[in-house]
Amino acid sequence: MNLRVSTLIAVAGATLAASCSSAPVADTRSPRDAQRLAQALSGRVAGPAVRCLPNYRTTDMEVVDDWTILFKEGSTVYVQNPRGGCRGLDNGGYTLVNRQFGVNQICDGDFNQLIDLRTNMYGGNCVYGPFIPYRRIAAAQGR
Repeated sequence: MNLRVSTLIAVAGATLAASCSSAPVADTRSPRDAQRLAQALSGRVAGPAVRCLPNYRTTDMEVVDDWTILFKEGSTVYVQNPRGGCRGLDNGGYTLVNRQFGVNQICDGDFNQLIDLRTNMYGGNCVYGPFIPYRRIAAAQGR
C-alpha cells in the first residue's frame, strides 16, 4: 500500500471516529425552539418508544433544533432525539439523507448524513435514537 492510500485510510478512519463520538453535546434549547416544541406537543402525552417508523410516516418532518426532529402522522407526533445531536441540522443549510436503499423504514441506530444544500457536500453523520410517540390525550386514553 502506498503512502497516499495509507494517509487517506487514516484520515477517513479519524473522521469516522470523530463523527461517531459519544461525547455529550450541550443540549441547550433556545427559548424560541422550546416554545415550538411545547406547541407541537401541546395536548399530547408520551407513549412507549418505538424502534422504527415506516418511511411513509417520515414525509412530514420538522426540525426543532440540532437535538430534536418531529415526524407527524395525523394527530400523532413522533419525537426523534438523535444520539449526540445532529449539529448543523437546525441552521437550514443542511438536509438529512438516509443512505439505506431498499429499506422501507427508519430505525433507532440508523446512520444518516447531513448534506449541505448549497454545495451538495457531506456535512457529518447523525444517528437516530428511539422514536417517542406523542398522542392527543383523548386518543391516548382510548388505546
